[in-house]
Amino acid sequence: MESAELRELLTPEGVALLDSLPPYTSSTDVLKIVASLRKDGNSASLVATVLTQAKLRGKAVAKFGDFAQRMLFTEAGLEQATRLPVAALHAGRYVRAGLTSVADLGCGIGADALAFAGAGLQVHAVDADEVTAAITTYNLSPFPEARVSHGTAEETDLSDVESVYLDPARRTSGHTNTNRLANAEDYSPSLDFAFGLAEKLPTGIKLGPGFDRDLIPDTCEAQWVSVNGDVVEVGLWFGPLKREGIARAALVMNAEGLHELTAAADSADAEVGELGQYLYEPDGAVIRARLIGDLARSIGAHMLDEHIAYMSSDVAVSTPFASTFEVVHEFALDVKVLAKELKSRGIGTLEIKKRGVDIDPAEFRKRLSLSGKNSATLFLTRLGERRVAILAQRL
Repeated sequence: MESAELRELLTPEGVALLDSLPPYTSSTDVLKIVASLRKDGNSASLVATVLTQAKLRGKAVAKFGDFAQRMLFTEAGLEQATRLPVAALHAGRYVRAGLTSVADLGCGIGADALAFAGAGLQVHAVDADEVTAAITTYNLSPFPEARVSHGTAEETDLSDVESVYLDPARRTSGHTNTNRLANAEDYSPSLDFAFGLAEKLPTGIKLGPGFDRDLIPDTCEAQWVSVNGDVVEVGLWFGPLKREGIARAALVMNAEGLHELTAAADSADAEVGELGQYLYEPDGAVIRARLIGDLARSIGAHMLDEHIAYMSSDVAVSTPFASTFEVVHEFALDVKVLAKELKSRGIGTLEIKKRGVDIDPAEFRKRLSLSGKNSATLFLTRLGERRVAILAQRL
């Protein structure tokens, strides 16, 4: 969205038009809506803008729930925005630490700022992009005490806040079609700036889940968060936002609630053993936090290889921190053998997982020529020096 488009949208007529739009799911719907809106005398540019916003609102429901229907977005801003339940957890840290005000530096479309304001914190949201800052102003309008500034994190006066939160830009600038920045040195604001603030004020920093662990300071708590199996971020928490005695944490959010593993450091690996009756695949947050060993010991399992995250045991244990599979059979990793075995078992639906082997699952699947009514999971991995395929059923 460009400035001119936003100005046209942010009129009483523009907002009313957007709020009046029904949801649409097909190009046929869009054509009908465009024809109707143009017939009513709306400009082509406004029609295009409100349709884009209506589509983004529909996509945003997954992150913001019902709140999405009164918010504005850019495509890039929505993609990078914190899910509202995760943002609420961020805000809870500040409240529990006894803090009353926070500067959200690099606020994007305002997801975390919304959670901070909703938790009763005085919020100063700042973004370097003018359109994004204007959108955040709109999104924060239910909280008139919240402030929004167009400016850089480095230039923001922090004399009137007790704490800061940063979500450094990890993609190229723009509102659509942005690219991920491969080098942490290119983040905006820079990590040096963010870590420097952490030496002066209580600070939280949101980073991508694949952030280089060697760059994580020893003075913080690092918490990896997964939502319904998708690892969405690692949060670095400094000062009173860091919990006592915790340096590594894996937080799993799913339909059953919140579940967390914590430790004072990376956990030591569990012993390596043979493939048992059950195979466990740890949640990605557990793997990223390097708490696999603690998880294995807590459920009486062992690792299958010291370099691979799969675990096994002869007793099935239900845990929110791993998916559990019952082993059907172990095969050599030979596509011809596997194709024959899967055909004989009538397996036409196959979930393929792989670790420790250089295989493209999509290409491998084509070579299996699957057919049949049954389903299964196939693990392609290593057991020591052996390349194996483990056929299993998800429990």
